[in-house]
Amino acid sequence: MKKTFLKFMMIASVLGTVMVSCSSDDDSGDKNTCSDGIQNGDETGVDCGGSSCQPCASTALEGEISDELTLDASLEYELKGKLEILDGGKLTIPAGTVIKATGGTASYIAVAQGGQIFVNGTASDPVVMTSGEASPAPGNWGGLVVCGKAPTNKGTAVTSEVADLTYGGTVSDDNSGVIKYLRIEYTGATFTNDKEFNGLSLFGVGSGTTVEYVQSYNGGDDGIEFFGGTVTGKYLVSTNSGDDGIDFADGWNGNGDFWYISGAAFAGIEGSNLAEEPVGVDPVTTTTLSNITVVGPVTEGALYYKEGGGNFTIDNFYTAGTDLGVKVKSTDTPAATRIEAEALKITNMQFASVADGFEKTDYTGANQSFISEGIATGAGNGAAAPDWAAGWTRGLDNSGVTESNLEGTITSAVSLQADVKYLLTSKLEILDGGELTIPAGTVIEATGQTSSYIAVAQGGKIFVNGTATEPVVMTSGEASPAPGDWGGLVVCGKAPTNKGTAVTSEVADLTYGGTVADDNSGSITYLRLEYTGATFTNSKEFNGLSLFGVGSETTVEYVQSYNGNDDGIEFFGGTVTGKYLVSTNSGDDGIDFADGWNGNGEFWYISGAAFAGIEGSNLAEEPVGVDPVTTTTLSNITVVGPVTEGALYYKEGGGKFTIDNLYTSGIDLGIKVKSTDAPAATRIEAGDLVITNIQFDAKATGFVETDYTGAKQDFYTEGTATGAGNGAATPDWATGWTVGL
Repeated sequence: MKKTFLKFMMIASVLGTVMVSCSSDDDSGDKNTCSDGIQNGDETGVDCGGSSCQPCASTALEGEISDELTLDASLEYELKGKLEILDGGKLTIPAGTVIKATGGTASYIAVAQGGQIFVNGTASDPVVMTSGEASPAPGNWGGLVVCGKAPTNKGTAVTSEVADLTYGGTVSDDNSGVIKYLRIEYTGATFTNDKEFNGLSLFGVGSGTTVEYVQSYNGGDDGIEFFGGTVTGKYLVSTNSGDDGIDFADGWNGNGDFWYISGAAFAGIEGSNLAEEPVGVDPVTTTTLSNITVVGPVTEGALYYKEGGGNFTIDNFYTAGTDLGVKVKSTDTPAATRIEAEALKITNMQFASVADGFEKTDYTGANQSFISEGIATGAGNGAAAPDWAAGWTRGLDNSGVTESNLEGTITSAVSLQADVKYLLTSKLEILDGGELTIPAGTVIEATGQTSSYIAVAQGGKIFVNGTATEPVVMTSGEASPAPGDWGGLVVCGKAPTNKGTAVTSEVADLTYGGTVADDNSGSITYLRLEYTGATFTNSKEFNGLSLFGVGSETTVEYVQSYNGNDDGIEFFGGTVTGKYLVSTNSGDDGIDFADGWNGNGEFWYISGAAFAGIEGSNLAEEPVGVDPVTTTTLSNITVVGPVTEGALYYKEGGGKFTIDNLYTSGIDLGIKVKSTDAPAATRIEAGDLVITNIQFDAKATGFVETDYTGAKQDFYTEGTATGAGNGAATPDWATGWTVGL
């Protein structure tokens, strides 16, 4: 399991920025820590740096290597420019090394003719070359370029498309080193549409070179490309490439075995000989490929036989989800000539789960027998990730899990990654101008009780982009999870509250409130919060989701609080509306609103609240004439008991509530109103609490509809209700993304 440390911090500069840091939070220096094998005190690396230890070795990578250099797996390297291994130079990268690159087209690693690279990753500790940006994206840097002396039909001294190095020659068994268990991420920086980096570019690389167990992940262009040469590629993975998955051309005479390609934007495999092919130019692209999987969708076929194609023998070729098997341009005469001459032979090709409009091939020539269908296993498991890819890849169903610590402050746009498990051990704050985007399927595991929470300050935004099949999950990281293991999610906005216009939040100590009713703090959809509610005192506790003065332009939909120690979800003033909310096994109330909340609620499903199902209030010790008064319309609500303070607790002056289609089950009290709450009683008598179509089902022993004893007893009207959708049963809209229902 590969671990990285992602710490967000604001640095003093003209513009706030987000950066990666490996620093400890302990600022003390102690020489006794300089040989303990861990990074602590004020060390800037393991047993180095800071006020007491020896200086750390430089982690900056750029320049030229003309001798031998071995990296240190305990360090995280930064690549901000080109690093070239020249003739006679040798770079060795041990298992577990991480290199983070920034700089677009200026940042790449290149091996010149006569240079060698030894990437010595393992299945449990791959070498990772990735983006150093706060929000990684395809094209953040170049990639890895290797230039050898093996033949290519472009010539014997050709300049590489990127890195501007010479490649090609007559040394078929040229040796540029060993590349094993390497993961290359977010490559593909672009100069122009026809000049782009690939994840791994192999220019005239010889057969003495080993290329095995390599993945290109989220590259901007091709995942892996062979430009001539004789090197063989085994156990290759291309995932989410911006162009083709794996590409070979220019007289490549190597072979391929066990390739797994998914998510290619264009062709799964593009195989060609030479653009504008002249007659008699050698070598012709000639290869034997076996045990290949291409998982679509693709837009240019599982195989694109292009620019004269070549002599291809392919066996055990499995495709899934493609709409075209083999693509051949109708104007590609050299390719057609070779197909008619039986230079392209594909045996045991299986087309599984074909897309609408599927065609085996768009080739219209006489020879239609170049494809022979059969049962195929492809790279090992058909469409599923092969066993040999387990543990060292990313983005596959058997990939190893990368962990990253999450803490600090965010002042610009930052995006997390769904295939990384984030460890939250202290607070993470999104400050004014900062934006945090969390994609579907992301998991954040928190420990640290009251010190561990995520908070959005006024002017900050959070975008939780879960889906019904892949919710975002914020949960406990403890071995035995329990309520109160961590704080929760806190959002502070600028919308009105009757507590004031610049109030400090009960937890996270942030300012909230104001006059911007339509304030926008982002969007929260399909989020599951688990084991929240860390407690300072009985009157100061985190909820699962706390919304302080949040405005109406913020989206809060499809959110579950599960096994929280305090309220599941609470609105502290503001104007935001909450739809499709679930609170399960809360340690206090299921859903709570107060302090002049002027939003609405629709489709709430509450079960297992320790106190009230819903607690609705205006203001504790309510003074006269303080605005806004809590005002809301709630509809399609289910409360499943037992509860101890009613399905609804109308409290501290209550407010103006209109509630329809409220279903309750297994409760002993419908509506609770304290006998000493004079402001609440005044509002009930004035007709400010109106409940229609409330159904009391499966009543508990000693059931009472309400404990309110005032004159007005018709503020609620019974009727048949469906509540959140299915009465006491789980509503259909909660299926798949919730737990405990």
